[in-house]
Amino acid sequence: MFEFSWPWLFLLLPLPILLRLLKPRASGTQTRLRIPGFATHNLSSQQREPMGSQLTLFEWLIWLLLVIAAANPTWLDEPIALPSEGRDIMLAVDLSGSMTEQDMAYNGQYVDRLTMVKAVLSDFIEQRQGDRLGLILFADTAFLQTPLTRDVKTVSKMLSEAQIGLVGRATAIGDALGLSVKRFANKDKSNRIVVLLTDGKNTAGNLTPEDALLLARDAGIKVYTIGVGSDNPRGFSLFNMGGMSGDNIDESLLKRISEQTGGLYFRAKDVAGLQQIYAELDKLEPISADEQSFRPLTSLFYYPLLLATLLISLKSVFTTVRNLREPN
Repeated sequence: MFEFSWPWLFLLLPLPILLRLLKPRASGTQTRLRIPGFATHNLSSQQREPMGSQLTLFEWLIWLLLVIAAANPTWLDEPIALPSEGRDIMLAVDLSGSMTEQDMAYNGQYVDRLTMVKAVLSDFIEQRQGDRLGLILFADTAFLQTPLTRDVKTVSKMLSEAQIGLVGRATAIGDALGLSVKRFANKDKSNRIVVLLTDGKNTAGNLTPEDALLLARDAGIKVYTIGVGSDNPRGFSLFNMGGMSGDNIDESLLKRISEQTGGLYFRAKDVAGLQQIYAELDKLEPISADEQSFRPLTSLFYYPLLLATLLISLKSVFTTVRNLREPN
């Protein structure tokens, strides 16, 4: 779509004629209105032309180009949809030794907790179009694996590469929550969410869960906590002989964190339970349904302006050459 930003400037088109009509007459003659650079004589002299003399077609063309440039012609492209207003979600995933416990049924077999979390959480991540996601991994301490980004594929890839023992064997819940709060420090206060997933109790770290909870609450960050683990221990755990049941989850702590920050606590005993939790999160934290778009605007004023400048320059050159060739 083509349009002018200030179309009312086209009212200036008859200005040269109006100036002629308003110009004082002297002895039946008047000074001819000329565009700068068109004079064929010394600036100190005055060229008089008969009354009724008009601008040449060439000069009218230049004046028209200048008025068009002043009106600022623009081109409006087709609307481009913007991403929906999403959420900032920091995922904090437990990599402690107990996550190797093979008590989660998945695809007809029992797998360890981390494998199940990766499989289900990856689907959750892929569906977060419009959200910004970050990934924190924690065990003996917590570290930022992926900062907040809309590149959900990268977040999913970083999660798939996470390994037990990468940062130790213990469980630093306080550090994980504290680091999540820190990463939100420079973000807007709305739609900031932490999803903290663990299968144990806080046994390590420099920051206690209580102190981290105070930080999250003061910052207005909503925390959803998920306790992972079946009630029936099975098989062999790499760091815990004989396996560990979900009874080792500090549910009271996780419930307190979620309740005091406006979130909820969930218990994931199997794959279906974890999938249902992520579906529930979408209902609790909906994305804005209002579609937003913008239309790229390209200003074109420089085209007529450059053409007018070129014509003025050519006219000046031709006039100068002609005057040099004329005899004195």
